Amino acid sequence: MRYRTIGDGRTSFDVSTLCLGTMFMGTRTDEATSFAILDRFVEAGGTFIDTANNYNAWVGGHGRDSEDLIGRWLASRGARDRVRIATKLGAAKKDPTLPLSTTPPTNYQGLGAETIHREAHESLRHLGVDHIDVLYGHVDDRDTPIAETVGAFGALQVDGVAGITGISNVALWRVVEAREEAMRRNIAPYGLVQQQYSYIHPEPRIGRMNFVTPELLDYAASAGGDGRPPLAVTAYSPLHQGSLSRSDKPMWGGVDHPTTHARIRLLHEVARDLGATPNQVALAWLLGAEVPVIPVIGASSLAQLEETLGAAELDLDPEVRARLDAEPIEQLAA
Repeated sequence: MRYRTIGDGRTSFDVSTLCLGTMFMGTRTDEATSFAILDRFVEAGGTFIDTANNYNAWVGGHGRDSEDLIGRWLASRGARDRVRIATKLGAAKKDPTLPLSTTPPTNYQGLGAETIHREAHESLRHLGVDHIDVLYGHVDDRDTPIAETVGAFGALQVDGVAGITGISNVALWRVVEAREEAMRRNIAPYGLVQQQYSYIHPEPRIGRMNFVTPELLDYAASAGGDGRPPLAVTAYSPLHQGSLSRSDKPMWGGVDHPTTHARIRLLHEVARDLGATPNQVALAWLLGAEVPVIPVIGASSLAQLEETLGAAELDLDPEVRARLDAEPIEQLAA
């Protein structure tokens, strides 16, 4: 396993370059399997674990099943000092009688000060910890003033509840405004942005704010010097929920277009040539990019985890990277 430093200009620490996502732990993935995955991840040197306060609400859970399971695992293994825990708030159900939705009406709790304070302390209780290493706003909330959201996160940092803060599913200009507002108020700015990102990309569309963009990567690369606090990017769904390696998996979020199919064919060709799997090459592409990101990998079995762990130290030669990023016309027409 390899490691990198994340920070916000005031707080910093090292994390593994692969982050373990735990979205379905405690529901679709039973406790015994979940514990085995967590154990193996840490045994392999993994130190970064990602969850949220609403993850299991889509699959018959109460929302915090993943946090609860991680709390039980931390307690049973005495592992709190060995890992960095990230969780998210703001996208749990505002009205528990209504469903969650990614399109309006979303029924999200939002990022008001009262919600941030309450939900962060609830996460402490469910995780069984006294602080959260990374605390994200799960979705942007344009109905709440940025100053209110930034101030609430800053208060949690002052109280020792949160280490580094971040935001997810957000437009770049909102990240910039939030960081500028934090610095004007002498509050630690967001140090992380978590967006969807993989080897395949969606068609551009106004209103699609949840994917990593070249502009975000450029902004992150510019941070960390010249008075700009550092900013790191974490990437969810880096394997697009299996569709990079399996043709029976659906493509969603605007990625089902000819360029995607050409890139997936190329990904499989490169993987065969390297003696690796398409998933491993796709993760190595993210890890070794000019602006590297931290992939949030999910696993529902030890076999899936072992495959993704194989990408942790897979280096792609410049020629291989150039081949992966080439999109000849004949490929698109194939």
